[in-house]
Parts: sequence; structure tokens; C-alpha cells
Amino acid sequence: MARPPGPLLLLFFLLCLLLYLAAAGRPCVPAGLSQDTILGRLGANITLTCQDEVPANATVLWQVEEQGPAGAWGRQLAEGNTLLLRQLRYKDSGHYSCSVGSHMLRSLRLLVAEPPETPQVSCYRRSHDKDVLCEWPQQKKPSPGTRAMLWVKRRFVAENATEQQCRYFSKARKFVCQVMVPPGTDETKHLVVSTCVSNSAGGSAGRDKIITLSSVLKPDPPVNVTVEALEKAPQRLQVNWSYPSSWDPRFYWLHFQVRYRPEPAPTFVEVTTTWLDIRDAWRGMRHVVQVRAKDEFGHGTWSEWSQEAVGTPWTDPLDLTSETEPFSSQVPMEDGTYGVTLPPMLFGEDDTNGAGGSVMESSVHPVASPYAFLVTGGSLLLGIALFVGIVVRYRQMWWTSGQEMTKAESEGQHMLVPLGLPPPTLSDTPLLSQPAPSAPGMLHMTHKDYSSSGQ
Repeated sequence: MARPPGPLLLLFFLLCLLLYLAAAGRPCVPAGLSQDTILGRLGANITLTCQDEVPANATVLWQVEEQGPAGAWGRQLAEGNTLLLRQLRYKDSGHYSCSVGSHMLRSLRLLVAEPPETPQVSCYRRSHDKDVLCEWPQQKKPSPGTRAMLWVKRRFVAENATEQQCRYFSKARKFVCQVMVPPGTDETKHLVVSTCVSNSAGGSAGRDKIITLSSVLKPDPPVNVTVEALEKAPQRLQVNWSYPSSWDPRFYWLHFQVRYRPEPAPTFVEVTTTWLDIRDAWRGMRHVVQVRAKDEFGHGTWSEWSQEAVGTPWTDPLDLTSETEPFSSQVPMEDGTYGVTLPPMLFGEDDTNGAGGSVMESSVHPVASPYAFLVTGGSLLLGIALFVGIVVRYRQMWWTSGQEMTKAESEGQHMLVPLGLPPPTLSDTPLLSQPAPSAPGMLHMTHKDYSSSGQ
């Protein structure tokens, strides 16, 4: 025999059931219809029947009640026991009646509606001291009488949910609900958001969304975004902006992200900063700049991008090649070459043909720049000076070496005789006393001759 579940197990099941009921949203059911109300779908055909059996000789007349300045009045439609309405529209909703003569046989109410779309809710908070806004878009305009509701409660807490009715904004084509946040609420506690949209054609509940007050923080985009050129800086742009009015910087700051691109470029360059001085702008090109913001501690998500601001870097007004001038520096000629377009004031006469300036055909030979002449002449003079210096230096070295060699030879041909000694005789110099035979015509020098030559 099985043992009954213990009290702890029953308590566990009871707790799970309580948590499930606490987390579950409210049921979303369509609005009830009365017995004399017929529901028609938008764009569909419908047939209204007066009675199952009508006398053969009776003429049944249909009419619809309409509201006018003088009150309600009936507009006749057609005759017959049945009334066919094609391609229903919202304005076809109303009270229809059929009668024979002055006797009314049946009165009914036609309601043209479509089942509501399933809400895909998203919530955000514009700053730390603002209420939470939850919204979801609509693909089509909701049917008349559609009602949207939102409930908020703490997660895993058995308490009644706070109910909020949502409004539909036709221009934005979305439902918006405002969730009141009591002061001092813990921004880290989880909240359960439930939604329901219903009308006479049906009801649709959105999926519950778990949020915290810090996770849904989403500031408004920055305002007053300006792009200014810096004088004599053809590749710099200064970007400035202001805090949105919904964010008070006295308590919490924001950090920003800037993206920019020149108009011809398809992609943006993104920079996270508190201010920006663009230093790689394209010369003479318009640049598109946008800014977005986020909480300084990284809570929540980025704001939407601000409106586009444009600016062009500084351009020298004397630069004829600038694209910001009303004339072009080069224009194609008929023969395939290019000419230079100059402003009319340079010619001292008015432009009579409306071409925006006279066209002067460019020469086939390139025009040399004076700077090229200066560089070439300076290089040539430097080379000549260097060459002359080298030649002079080598001549000095050659002359100096020649003098040294001459001095050495003259010193080698003289004999040094010590003081106090008599001059050598022939007997003292055996090598010179007996001269070797020589070839005819050779000059024989004696010691005496040598001494005379030394004198």
C-alpha cells in the first residue's frame, strides 16, 4: 500500500503552484458579443438574412441607421430577404434592419473588426528619475474598439499586479503604456510585464517580459549637434552637441558615440568620446555626423542616433581646385583635352554666354614650377662647389708631397762631416780610389770632384 505524500512534499507543490500563479499573467479574452451582433472581417463578403420564411407577395426592404447632425436616420439599401455586402470596411459597421411596409421584421448590429496583432513589447526609461515606457508597433491600424492593457508586478511575489491602459498613436503606429515607478524602488529587482490586446474579433496576449529598472535605461538622443570647420585646417572638423532635456547631468553623466562619413563614402567611422575633433576629414567634402548617448556606468542601451548634421572643412578661398567654388578648375574640351576655367573678373569683362567663366585651353607642354628651377639651380651650384673643393684639395696634397720628396733627395746627396775632423783623403776611401771600368762616354767623378760639387 503506497504511503501518502509527506507534509513537506505537499508544501513544496503548494509553493510551486503559488509561484506559478504569481508569475502568470492575466487571461486575455475577446470582448463578448450580444446575440443580435454579427461579426464581419475586414475585406470579406457577408450576407445578412432577414427571416427564414417570408410571404411570397411581401416586399422586404433593408436600411441602415446612420448618424447625422439632426440625429439618427435610416438610409435605404436594397430589397429582398437577403442583403449582400462586399469588401467590408470599418465604416460598414452599424445597425441594419429589414421590414415589410411599416412592420420591422429584424434588427441586427454588424461589427467589422480584425483580430488584434500579438504585441511584441519593449520597455525603456529615459533617465533615472523618469517612469518606464513600454510600447509595441502595429503593422495595421487596429480595429475600432480595440483595447490594450499592461500589467506589472514583482517577480516571484504574490501580489496584485499594477494595471495600466495603453494608448494608440496613429502617426507612430504603436501602442504606448506608461508604468509608474514609485520613488526609492530598487533598480536591480526583476519585474514581470504582461500585455493583452483585445477587441470583438479576438484577443492576443504578448509574451511576459522580465525587466529591471537599470536594464531598460535608454536616454534620448543628444540635441543641438553642430559641425564646424576650423580655420586653416583643411582636414579638421569640430563636433559639438548638448545633453537631451530629459537627462539631468547634475546627478548622472552620459558618454557618447559619434559616427561620421564624407557624403560619397557608404560607411561610417564610429568613435566613443565625450567630444570630438575630426582630424582625418576629406578636403572640400561635406561630412555627415550623428551622435548617440548611454549611461556613464554602461547601464541599459544606447539611445537612438541623433538627427544628421553636416559640415565641410575649411577651404582656402584662393584655391581654384576647391569643390566649394562656383567654378571648376578643369573642364573637358571637345578634342578630349582639359581646359582651365577662370572666374570672369580675371578678364575684366562680363560673361555673356552664361558659361560661368571663359575657358582657356591648356598647353601641351607642362608648365614648370619656379620651385623646380630653384631646386635644380641650387643642386647644380652645390655640385660645382663640391667638385672645385675636391680638385683644390688634391692639388694641395700633390704639391705638398712633391716638396717632401725634393727635400728628401737633396738631403740624401750631401755628406755630413763632423766638426773638427779633416776631410777624407783618397787613401781613406778605397772604393773611390780605384774606379771601376765603365763604358765609353761615362763620366768618372773623383773624390775631389765630388767635394767640389758638394761645395
